[in-house]
Amino acid sequence: MTSRLLAGVAALSLLLGAACATAPTPAPQPEISAQRLSDSIRTISADEYQGRYPGTEGERMTLAWLQAQYEAMGLQPGGPNGQWLQRVELKRYTPDGAATVGWTGPDGQTRALEPGKDILVRAATNDGRADVQGAPVVFAGYGIVAPERGWDDYGNMDLRGKVVIVMAGEPDGEVFNGAYTTHHASGAAKADQAFARGAVGVITMNPVAATDEAWARAGQQNGRTRGFTPGAANVEFTGSINMDTAHAMVTAAGLDHSAFADYASGSFKAVELRGVKLNVRASETVTTLVTHNLLAKIEGTERPDEVIVYSAHWDHVGGEAQHPDAEGGDKIWNGAWDNASGTVGVVEVARAFAAGPRPERTVVFAHMAAEEMGLLGAYAYVADPVYPLAKTVADLNIDMLPLSPPTRDVAIFGKGQNELEDRLAVLAEAEGRYVTDDRQPEQGFYYRSDHFPFARAGVPALMPWHGVDWDEGGVPVGRAAWDARFEADYHQPSDEWRPDLDFRSAVENLELLHRLGLDLANSNDWPGWKPSSEFGAVRARTDAARQ
Repeated sequence: MTSRLLAGVAALSLLLGAACATAPTPAPQPEISAQRLSDSIRTISADEYQGRYPGTEGERMTLAWLQAQYEAMGLQPGGPNGQWLQRVELKRYTPDGAATVGWTGPDGQTRALEPGKDILVRAATNDGRADVQGAPVVFAGYGIVAPERGWDDYGNMDLRGKVVIVMAGEPDGEVFNGAYTTHHASGAAKADQAFARGAVGVITMNPVAATDEAWARAGQQNGRTRGFTPGAANVEFTGSINMDTAHAMVTAAGLDHSAFADYASGSFKAVELRGVKLNVRASETVTTLVTHNLLAKIEGTERPDEVIVYSAHWDHVGGEAQHPDAEGGDKIWNGAWDNASGTVGVVEVARAFAAGPRPERTVVFAHMAAEEMGLLGAYAYVADPVYPLAKTVADLNIDMLPLSPPTRDVAIFGKGQNELEDRLAVLAEAEGRYVTDDRQPEQGFYYRSDHFPFARAGVPALMPWHGVDWDEGGVPVGRAAWDARFEADYHQPSDEWRPDLDFRSAVENLELLHRLGLDLANSNDWPGWKPSSEFGAVRARTDAARQ
């Protein structure tokens, strides 16, 4: 138990009297060991593990190490059919040459669009084929439907068989969370909305000319191999256009640009470009990469069907085989910080649970594959969950433990999203600490790690991040140190274990996460989403299952 925790016991009892969160379990806390964290990170980030790329010997070694840890603790396999592993088949798509794209105006004349210059197109169906002919075109503003914010770009527009053009991003201002973007700004959310209304394709309008340098670079990169997100909207294709292409279509439809002037006002409703039809043919080669999630569990004594998940991704970006053109002598991206640290952090929390009495609810320790490819292992789990999402109480995710001296702040991704942060705040305040946001709104961190597929499916999810308000030196010293480490090591071969890594802040955060999960596992509570969250409506669809 930390000295801060001992000092805060009296304050804790006062805080809990006013807090809505369930009282933290008063039992002594098992030790979270900095030495074990260091030793374990050193093991699985060693060169022999080859940067832990999915589908390689590095994957096999990592999963074998994890299984051995959990077997030694006496935990049960938590995967499908009593197994440790959940098989994940990742589809990867590479274009078979350029797509064929054109549009027809009210005059019946077909205008060809040059892929890479006028338009960017990727087939988005599971079979890698897109064939859309004569599809009407609709402009839908930002393509956002957000009841919690009083926003609806579609109204009663029927999109069956149509292609939707949407603006990139979301409106500026406090309606959409100020500096922090919401999920509504993402292409995935916009595709979901369009597909639910029958659209066959979604095109994002970029506010640049065809001659823009960034647009030209995007065209050059459009042919790269990419993954398909499990559970994604199954539209025929997705794409992007520049303002020159959009202007030509709008003009052909006989519309003045003033018709779209209020698309950011909240009063705009989707408009069909009358007489404009789009034709798209695209073909992609589909390959399958087989990888695995690993799950362990402690089954609950009273309500085993109610589940708390701790998650972290075990993978990193590999070695020379994955980066043949890498410069320099070091050809292995070891990923000690990202995310050997989070991986062993989950193992250490599991060890703390294993040392105590079994909780009333089941606790699952999930090690997700292919996060670096786009959260694909976590998306695959959510698309085919081992434990029903309606009965999943929360996901507590760990990605890149803080490697610093102790901090006063507990930074989290997605502050203001759900009630888990309120429970965490009570625990933190008892130690003289406070919960804050991640301080980096431009990064969109809440949507970039394995907690997010759970959130998108309605499961309250929380991820702690790196505090920068150091006990000694405060924010000026802590932020400078964080910036320097991130700049030097993030996704670099230099992200290796070193004997001087400081795990004091990591231990503090892991102790908090253990207590938070333990409180949830021994309560009847179902933490919810806050009224302004875009995920509350998703959770509400399964309210009956939690009655």
